[in-house]
Amino acid sequence: MQLSFDHVSLTLRGRRILDDVTGRFQAGRLTVILGANGAGKSSLLSCLAGLRTPETGTIMLDEKPVQDWSNRHRAQHIGLLPQKPDIHWNVDVKTIVSLGRFPHAGRWGFSAQDQEAVTNALAATGCTDLADRKALRLSGGEQSRVLLARVLAGEPKWLLADEPLANLDPAHQFDVLERLGKYAAAGNGVIVVLHDLTQAARFADDILIMNNGQILAEGPCQDVLTEDNIAEAYGISVQMETSDSGEPLVIPIGKMA
Repeated sequence: MQLSFDHVSLTLRGRRILDDVTGRFQAGRLTVILGANGAGKSSLLSCLAGLRTPETGTIMLDEKPVQDWSNRHRAQHIGLLPQKPDIHWNVDVKTIVSLGRFPHAGRWGFSAQDQEAVTNALAATGCTDLADRKALRLSGGEQSRVLLARVLAGEPKWLLADEPLANLDPAHQFDVLERLGKYAAAGNGVIVVLHDLTQAARFADDILIMNNGQILAEGPCQDVLTEDNIAEAYGISVQMETSDSGEPLVIPIGKMA
């Protein structure tokens, strides 16, 4: 299953947010979207998820426009973790995570398969021990992991996450990125907006860089995450290095003159 967008444009509050952009994502790969603040990253995710309708262009899922899918069918295939998710009800964590199964639930409620999916999602995000705790009593980082578990519980074919590392300590950042990498390796599509260039270099299969509502570059990480592309997208100079353990490092040097 392929997720693609073709000649998509979007204007919000009189500003051109997406300007005739075209691209495609492949299942089985983790794609990281990069770009400066206001580049259009979150708006593109919203369009891909069917939450915003572009004024021009089409979003295609499995060769069918996303807007033609029913809300239930779309939710079964695309899971979105928004940039600033909120928990509004002080219910237990397992109930919050179970909400991710509603697109799949039958007429008589949750099945054994639904319950298993919830249990697996709690385990995958390190939330099993939180299952019986009230969600509003958790820390911001714990709530972020719970909301990721809710998306994972839905077992979407495409998982879209907008800055999923916010509020997480470094150890849990690695946990989340490793979990997303495994989810992609299992044959699903994963699209993640990140700001950390080194994390992108370490975990992304593919990179899409946005700049002023347009696609600056896209393709395999090693081809796209270059000093020149970073300079154009962010206005900063960086140095690409490799750690003693062989991991890539992107070291910011300073703003461009």
